Amino acid sequence: MVYGWGTITSMARKTPVLKIAGLRKAFGPVVIVDGFNLEVAAGEAVALTGRNGAGKSTVLRCLIGVDRADEGTVEVNGIRASETNPQIRRDVATVIDDLDFFPDLSVVEHLDLLARAHGIPDPDAAVDEVLAEVQLVPQSGQLPGTLSSGQRRRLALATAFVRPRKLLVLDEPEQRLDTEGLAWLADRLVAERDRGLAIVMATHEPLLVEKVATRVVRLGDRGRVIEGSGE
Repeated sequence: MVYGWGTITSMARKTPVLKIAGLRKAFGPVVIVDGFNLEVAAGEAVALTGRNGAGKSTVLRCLIGVDRADEGTVEVNGIRASETNPQIRRDVATVIDDLDFFPDLSVVEHLDLLARAHGIPDPDAAVDEVLAEVQLVPQSGQLPGTLSSGQRRRLALATAFVRPRKLLVLDEPEQRLDTEGLAWLADRLVAERDRGLAIVMATHEPLLVEKVATRVVRLGDRGRVIEGSGE
């Protein structure tokens, strides 16, 4: 059989933005994740679901280098992930835990620092846009410690959206958002996905699973995939 160039191209497997292979993590004698695999391509949004303690957050923390895996590999765009690698730091935006914001920098100063550090063209306009989107313009001059818990979550999300990114890693991003905020987040993540971003999120929120996810991977004990596929 003879294939034309277009057919060969369509048959070729797309290089994943994220590839996790054989991930294992234990804390002392307790194995949290064992043999976890996942591939995520550009324009894909993968939702990790499962009960508390299934290993979702551990997978994400190993992915971004906050926790060091005991075994396995994590690659972003074919590069071995490392928290100190400048390209990895440029390409991966995360909202995992509540951020340790600088106590003496205001909301707008945090975002301005990030935008300038990542070389965003016209950082002032970028910061203004994201502040308006997360509805923190009135609080822009406040210190993070004076914000409500929901406002701090919006600021954490803003830190991911004000910088360059090819992979977005989110751990229960819906936490402490009200109904309006949750609807905004779902729409924003759909837009990110449709622009070609790769997304991995651990979530318990049905709206994010149904509206944003292109694939759902349900985890059981030790991070074992019991529903869905890692590839």
